Amino acid sequence: MANNTPRTRQTAPREEAQDQPSFRAAPHNIEAEQALLGAILVNNDAHERVSSFLKSEHFFDPLHASIFETAGKLVAAGKPATPITLRTYFETAEPIDQNLTVPQYLGRLAANATTVINAVAYARTIYDLAIRRQLILIGEDMVNLAYDSPIDAPPDEQIQEAETRLFSLAETGKYGQGFLSFETALTTAITVANNAFQRQGGLSGVSTGLRDLDAKMGGLQSSDLIILAGRPSMGKTSLATNIAYNIAKAYRAETLPDGTTKAKDGGVVGFFSLEMSAEQLATRILAEQAEISSSKIRRGEISPEEFKQLVLVSQEMARCPLYIDQTGGISIAQLAARARKLKRQKGLDVLVVDYLQLLTGSAKRSSEGRVQEVSEITTGLKALAKELSVPVIALSQLSRQVESREDKRPQLSDLRESGSIEQDADVVLFVFREEYYVERTKPSEGTAQFQDWFAKMQMVQGKAEVIIGKQRHGPVGTVTLAFEGQFTRFSDLAHEHHMPDREE
Repeated sequence: MANNTPRTRQTAPREEAQDQPSFRAAPHNIEAEQALLGAILVNNDAHERVSSFLKSEHFFDPLHASIFETAGKLVAAGKPATPITLRTYFETAEPIDQNLTVPQYLGRLAANATTVINAVAYARTIYDLAIRRQLILIGEDMVNLAYDSPIDAPPDEQIQEAETRLFSLAETGKYGQGFLSFETALTTAITVANNAFQRQGGLSGVSTGLRDLDAKMGGLQSSDLIILAGRPSMGKTSLATNIAYNIAKAYRAETLPDGTTKAKDGGVVGFFSLEMSAEQLATRILAEQAEISSSKIRRGEISPEEFKQLVLVSQEMARCPLYIDQTGGISIAQLAARARKLKRQKGLDVLVVDYLQLLTGSAKRSSEGRVQEVSEITTGLKALAKELSVPVIALSQLSRQVESREDKRPQLSDLRESGSIEQDADVVLFVFREEYYVERTKPSEGTAQFQDWFAKMQMVQGKAEVIIGKQRHGPVGTVTLAFEGQFTRFSDLAHEHHMPDREE
């Protein structure tokens, strides 16, 4: 079969002299291309099996690419793609050689066709070789650009361009699963219910470590985009770090029959800290776990006993699968690429982004305005949550209009660029501490107003509210938590502090 191929038009020229360097042809497999095209011409079902990931540009031979594309157009139009129906499109094509025209070649492909069962395997081989050829092209471009760039040109731009092209290449071919039968969807739903039944606490999602919040949400659900919003000093970063550490600390893995590992409890956490350094984030968690004020830790105002406690706690913390990326000002594309890399190398069960307004979008969206850029960011975070099948917690700032109201509890309309954030989010949580506002209205001592203020302060001191403003899978409402400001720690309150449920 190989003797009838158009390969002669692609093979390397013979060496004219022994001292000339050998020519390396780009990776390709002409026989696999012929076998696939033959299978398609005999049974058009083969095309439907491979068209979800294989395109004409993946073929090495230009004639094969043209045949595949033409056959695809006929199949899409509901017409049969056979050597006879394709003949019209290739009658005027340049002959392959003196003894073989393209219409004759189509007949030979069909005559020598193998079973359609192997079509996907042939297509996967063609696709993989095409990716390798693109890798070679990217590598050659990198080398040439490195040689030809001016001596004073910064290499950062070249590195970023190479990363973008490589990650873009890594994402090609991901066209989803197509339609799933309802039986398959039901099986998945039963599996989720069974996991919730078997998991400690009876949750379908990953536990936050906060009992009352889990009761309202059923844990953090995979593929969900969870927006955690609040005004400055409300404690949204503290709550995010508390949840992240609780999940990492509870991590217990189990080995599946295929040899892979899966989180039985807790999970591996990736934390993008775009505002704070990794050291600042670690200090917060250290202060929370050791119950020592973070300000005392930073100033070194700790006793020998407290230092021993810090060492013991830090040794326990070091075993937790919590990974921090402290790079500031990264784009949503870079964040997604790094998250994928973390999942491949270490695993990933929960992703935290602090905070989304510090991310940047593409240059095109940036030029269209901040609202369009934020829309691209939230859409990208939601797509990443679905792709990696993990919950993504994205922190968000609130607009100043909250401060102008008498009741300063946040609402969905308070989200900055709220249209896209509210639309893309599966869950929206607001952190609210009335204590913060009451404390700043302290009147002079000894007055009647002071007594009223003191009574109100006692009611709200050490308490925080997590307001569930939106939840696709459950009720909205408010969960009251305890907040210890000196340790930046959120924890559960006694049950009498529960707020009533409110259905959306």
